[in-house]
Amino acid sequence: MEQFSVYFMEFIAAWGYVAIAVLMAAENACIPIPSELILGFAGYLIFDGQLGYAAALAAGMIGGMAGSLFAYAVGHYGGRSFVDRYGRYFFIKKHHVDIAQNWFDRYGLKAVFFSRMLPVVRTFISLPAGFAHVDKKKFVLLTFAGALPWTALILAAGMMLGKSWQVMLAIGHEASIVFVAVCAVVIAGLYLRHRRQKAAARRVTE
Repeated sequence: MEQFSVYFMEFIAAWGYVAIAVLMAAENACIPIPSELILGFAGYLIFDGQLGYAAALAAGMIGGMAGSLFAYAVGHYGGRSFVDRYGRYFFIKKHHVDIAQNWFDRYGLKAVFFSRMLPVVRTFISLPAGFAHVDKKKFVLLTFAGALPWTALILAAGMMLGKSWQVMLAIGHEASIVFVAVCAVVIAGLYLRHRRQKAAARRVTE
């Protein structure tokens, strides 16, 4: 994998935004390329003045959405049997699909949103969503909403770390879990605040 990582970085350095989009598409199409590598190195190139943050974010999101839709289509039209039979030719491990399937079985459509910030699951969650034939518009909306903060965060982290961006490759999984926990707390806080405001407004009208 280390040798492939060098090739990926050379590809990004040479082709910039196009390479970011292509590699993020591949990662979200279930080819195991760490997004921390793609976006972390892109963040370093932003730090170095070779790329712009907004354009890199757009490239990452375009590629990620394209790859997610491709994986969704494979799951939708091919089904689990197709993925189990042919997935190994594209480095897709049955164990990883099982993990994503368990998340989807447990949380349903909500998993499409939250799993975009979790290791392993974010790469494969589009498959069980496709297996289940979930509404495509909802899938796209939740995928975008989950992928945007993750993509923006990893790019920003790579930019802030600068020459030390590779630290993210070692702590990427732990950072994902912390990020999801923080998001859960923020969402819960906003929800409770909304409930209190509604209750207060109801008391006023009464």
